Amino acid sequence: MKSILNKDNFKDFTNQNSAFIAFIGLFLLAIITCGTTFLNMGNLMNILRNNSIIGIVSLGATLVIINGSIDLSVGSQLALTGLIAVSIINTTQSILLGIIISLISAIVFGSITGWLVAKFDVPAFIVTLGTMTIYRSLSQYLFDGGGLLVSGKSAKTFISISNTNLFNVIPLPIIFWLVLAFIISFFMSNTPTGRYIYAVGSNEKATRLSGININRVKVYTFIISGVFISIAGIVEASRLGSINSASSGISYEMDAITSVVIGGTSMSGGRGRIIGTVFGTLTIGVINNMMNLFGVPPFLVGAVKGMIIIIAVLFQKRLNIKENN
Repeated sequence: MKSILNKDNFKDFTNQNSAFIAFIGLFLLAIITCGTTFLNMGNLMNILRNNSIIGIVSLGATLVIINGSIDLSVGSQLALTGLIAVSIINTTQSILLGIIISLISAIVFGSITGWLVAKFDVPAFIVTLGTMTIYRSLSQYLFDGGGLLVSGKSAKTFISISNTNLFNVIPLPIIFWLVLAFIISFFMSNTPTGRYIYAVGSNEKATRLSGININRVKVYTFIISGVFISIAGIVEASRLGSINSASSGISYEMDAITSVVIGGTSMSGGRGRIIGTVFGTLTIGVINNMMNLFGVPPFLVGAVKGMIIIIAVLFQKRLNIKENN
């Protein structure tokens, strides 16, 4: 018992579980300030459902940031891969073919980004800033700056993918998010590639000298993230019954990065946990919900998220300094 209550052990526990502690604290604050309005089951399900798409995107973003990179193109890539899926479904009336083509597109996009970052040693910030503009521009050019409605005999089935409740209570997008979180968490903890992603982000030079092909690891990381982005795009198109080249995915990169950073993943790479990102996403969801219940103007939401990112990074920096001393 004494060892559990030891001061150093307590600090280690709080540092490792800061995302969970922050979420619980905020959740209790929401109950105190908003009462049954917040605690209503319908409201809680809405928080989970409304953040499930960002949650899926954030899972892939976690791997990229752990790897020591960043991806600013997630929003525009989501719009493009989602449009590809809906376009194929509308043309062929095959939901499976639309999903497969969308996933293949994501793999291609991820491969190109990873290859540019790894092969030419170009900062991921610059590469993904470029691809962000390219994907958005292509989406608007190919679809005339508008969007697509899911149509035809397959429309009802496709839309039901994200608008069905398990046991008439839990929306399926929440299930998709949590299942994917479990899969990628297992992957990061129990496979060589997962451990290599941590290693490259922690010390790229040492990882290269140990004989690991770091270029391949970087490419794999962006491919996995791209697949998660594509899945999120498909879920969003299914939930709304449409997807738009101009508005779909806007600011998703900021939301994903915010969730990842709040979840405790280091922006310098090499450290982070998927479960932390899940609680980081939930924390953002609770904050958004509280601001909505309090009637805070939606235009201030971005400012709040920006402040949260800065505070979280400063907190991480303080932890790193303490660990190094």
